[in-house]
Amino acid sequence: MSDATLHAPSSTQFSGLLDNYQIPDFFCELMNREGPLPPAVQCVRNRLASLDLEELRRRTTAAEAQLYRMGITFTVYSNREAIDRILPFDAIPRVITAREWDHIERGVQQRIQALNLFLHDIYHDRHVLRDGIIPAELVLNNPNYCAAMIGLKVPGGVYVHVSGTDLIRDRDGRFLILEDNARTPSGVSYVIENRHMTLRLMPDLASGMPIRSVEEYGPRLHQTLCEVAPEGVVDPQVVLLSPGIYNSAYFEHVFLSREMGVPLVEGKDLFVDNHRVFMRTVTGPTPVHAIYRRLNDEFLDPLAFNPDSLLGVPGLIEAYRRGNVTLANALGTGVADDKAVYAYMPRIIRYYLGEDPILDSVDTHICAEPDGLAYTLANLDKLVVKPVGESGGYGLIIGPHATAAELDEFRQKLLENPANYISQPVIGLSVTPTLCPDGVEARHVDLRPFALTGRAVWVLPGGLSRVALRKGSLVVNSSQGGGSKDTWVMAS
Repeated sequence: MSDATLHAPSSTQFSGLLDNYQIPDFFCELMNREGPLPPAVQCVRNRLASLDLEELRRRTTAAEAQLYRMGITFTVYSNREAIDRILPFDAIPRVITAREWDHIERGVQQRIQALNLFLHDIYHDRHVLRDGIIPAELVLNNPNYCAAMIGLKVPGGVYVHVSGTDLIRDRDGRFLILEDNARTPSGVSYVIENRHMTLRLMPDLASGMPIRSVEEYGPRLHQTLCEVAPEGVVDPQVVLLSPGIYNSAYFEHVFLSREMGVPLVEGKDLFVDNHRVFMRTVTGPTPVHAIYRRLNDEFLDPLAFNPDSLLGVPGLIEAYRRGNVTLANALGTGVADDKAVYAYMPRIIRYYLGEDPILDSVDTHICAEPDGLAYTLANLDKLVVKPVGESGGYGLIIGPHATAAELDEFRQKLLENPANYISQPVIGLSVTPTLCPDGVEARHVDLRPFALTGRAVWVLPGGLSRVALRKGSLVVNSSQGGGSKDTWVMAS
């Protein structure tokens, strides 16, 4: 397949709203797909062409004002001038065909199945370590490896109940897995609220389109947590445990507790008696059987982890170890988040499932290994280098976009602590039309599908499409100035 087949020339012109849209040398998901355009994509293009630019701006302004009034915000602690921000909303939706979604869905389900088997193994028999599939020190010395989980049986063998898998598309339009989020992935509330906003403000664009619904997530999440409650509990009491109002994702905690129809609690609202968890209520103590926790391991129980934590519940971990309450996600799942472990995921999938990965990973060099470090240092100006434990786009360097001084400074960091870094090639992320100050322009996007695992793995038909609003930027994270789009998954 030639580049000419896949990519329209950058000077291609379109009609109406897309009059001056220029396709850069990247895969544009709306404009230069291979072969005949799917009908749904063609329909969206036609409808966009009939819109007026100023009308689109008016609708976008109204959308962002409404998001702020509704309190749909996140917190940026590094900015002292503007703490609470809305996640900028781009009104031009991202379209994923039924065929593309089938591929994504099967790939995510396979990935989550392998991750759960891997986590069970490393906390029990450790076959994967003994067989040399992944270096033992990479797992056992990982700061997220939790000794309290060794030998502990979790209901259904499920460790990762809620996951967010970050995907990108390369210059050929292939979906690639960029990283796993197996601890407390956030952002699903924006998926649902973005849909509400699109249907309110862009009904003429969405009318009659076979868009799959995202409204099922809340009930599905509640069902999942009930499925993994301790055995013998007929009507499990589920709660969502939040660090409180000052947490950056507090809006999402409130949103999800309402969607599930369960209490939103903080550590002070729960207590442990005789190794069982109870919730304080006006009518007296109520037993709690499953906790969707939105705080990190080290804050969950001051008796087991950080003694200074005021966020957790004393005695919670012993109640968990005795099987009297389920925590979602399980303790110690951060090992699966590790960007160095990510490099071994294709081998892990083959080891446990006997299958090739459905979704490919990005080539990854582990700087803790001599060959990986040498390659990274020799090609620093061509690579993306990331710290293994960071998220949100912090602490990384994009070689082609860095100055000589920045490269020199980062080279020193690599030499001082190579085990803290991995490197990857710079992927030409796909783009989609996005409303920008100078009109509709191409901006890079990624995708975070959310999956729930109880008795089976269910993937929400849609995901958080994050868009890099700065021209030329490959960093889509909200904390780094990114926005989001509604993600339309089409029915077959």
